[in-house]
Amino acid sequence: MSSVNRNPVDLGASPRLAVVGKPGSVKPMGSKTGNGSAENAEEKGGRSRSLATAVALHLEGKPEEALRELRRAVERGENKPAIFSAMGHILYELQRYQEGVEAYSQLVELEPHHRSGYFKLAVCLEKLGRWDEAAANFRKALQIAPGNSEAQLGLGICLLHLENSEQALEAFDQHLSQQPEQPEVLFGKAVALQQAGRLDEASALYHRLLERNPHSEESLANMVALEIARKDYDAVRDYSEKLLSLRPHSQAALAGLATSAFAAADFEAASKFCAKLVDLVPDSFENWFNLGVAYQKIGNYQEATQAYTRATELRPDSAQSHLNLGVTFQETGALDRAREAYEKALKLDDHLPAVLWNLALVLEQQGNYEQAEQLYSRIPDKDPEWDDAQFRMGYLRLQRGDYAGSIQAFEGCLKKRKDWPEARLNAGIAYWKMDDSKSARKAFEDVLGLRPDSVDALRGLAALSLAQQDYNQAFSLHKKLLDLGERSAELYYNAGLIAQKRSEMQDAAKYYEQALQQQPQFAEALLNLGHVRKALGQEEEARNCWRKAVEAKPELAETYFEPAAQ
Repeated sequence: MSSVNRNPVDLGASPRLAVVGKPGSVKPMGSKTGNGSAENAEEKGGRSRSLATAVALHLEGKPEEALRELRRAVERGENKPAIFSAMGHILYELQRYQEGVEAYSQLVELEPHHRSGYFKLAVCLEKLGRWDEAAANFRKALQIAPGNSEAQLGLGICLLHLENSEQALEAFDQHLSQQPEQPEVLFGKAVALQQAGRLDEASALYHRLLERNPHSEESLANMVALEIARKDYDAVRDYSEKLLSLRPHSQAALAGLATSAFAAADFEAASKFCAKLVDLVPDSFENWFNLGVAYQKIGNYQEATQAYTRATELRPDSAQSHLNLGVTFQETGALDRAREAYEKALKLDDHLPAVLWNLALVLEQQGNYEQAEQLYSRIPDKDPEWDDAQFRMGYLRLQRGDYAGSIQAFEGCLKKRKDWPEARLNAGIAYWKMDDSKSARKAFEDVLGLRPDSVDALRGLAALSLAQQDYNQAFSLHKKLLDLGERSAELYYNAGLIAQKRSEMQDAAKYYEQALQQQPQFAEALLNLGHVRKALGQEEEARNCWRKAVEAKPELAETYFEPAAQ
């Protein structure tokens, strides 16, 4: 009887290729140099010669000398807000943001209501990626100066990085209430809307921005990501191509084109785009993994293996990478290496159904049936793999003679899928092996109810009929098998045996001869044909058949004087 086999599962994750861009950071107010504000030269306590000297040095393009002058002033005890404000300003220009944070922190400590101190401190924190602290200081700046639109913008940017899209929208809308058409703020709002999943509103804003500036790479890149989220892969390809025309090596564009190709099942194109991404960013796990998926889909298992191997090197804790690596080994017959990859995946995630399934298949192929059965039993019943795992368990138990266990597994399959012919068929075989002919017959008949032309079910019923000596039904079933085009030696032999039992000797001789055409050394067919020839009065032909039968199978000499049993 035949059983269902299954190929290794490819659970290649959908490519993760595009990331929503963030608007840039803001600059501190008053960044231009010159005579500066009154705080650069004069404080409440009087004038500072050191501050004046520092300003002069700064104007001459000597920021380091200016810093040293200011530090000496602090060492002399001139702890004035203007000194620290000037230090923070110069440090920001030098991109020494951590030191800038320290200077501006001193400033706001000395003068808690300084009009720009919190804002400048927030900008430095933003540059360091300290979004929580930056947002808190932008809020303080807004308490002191509620109309500070730049602080609103900075707050919105920080909130975006903190993925607080709703509050980010509030901040951007506050800014837009004062300056409705500022592009960078509109862009920030679009990003916030996109982050919040309000894709149609975000798309409308990006379109406004692109109408003003069709070459906005940031807007095009974000539209690529947005259309990926909307699963409009034609639009993904369109925006990606526009972006690629502006920036030939744009990762976002190549990623979009790869995603579009995957969606269209154009894996050849996907492999080319992923290969370019790998060249651009050779240390990206996602790029190598997706390249492996693309190669695997086009059957290029050697290249897929190399890509997945690199992915596992970049991220050794990725169970999915080890799983897919195992699939490529399994597809090429490298079972030991496939098993090794699956076992690594299993250590990382011992509940991943695809790993349990594929490893069990490898163990089956290697003859480790008991281990395979144990793995199949671990697949959760809510997982799609469970049905097939139960079937394999039933089949393995049937093979090793555990008929009761086999029936239990197949009946479990049928509780979930009543219309599963193979499960019913194999359950019937198991019932038959347990001498439960009634249940076996019902199982085979149920299969024929689902598939009237099921050769396996007809064979099963025919075998049952023979065993129960119901030769009329047995002959009818064998005749139907022949009408369906079955032409095996065993089938002709059984038809001949039935005809012989019914004393239809001419028909029996015909079927035995047809069996011998399929298998000339079929000893039992030769032996029985001899008995039929004798019954027909053909003594010489009978002796010739018996002679050939004994030559083909000498042990048949023991049953020479009796017809061969079925």
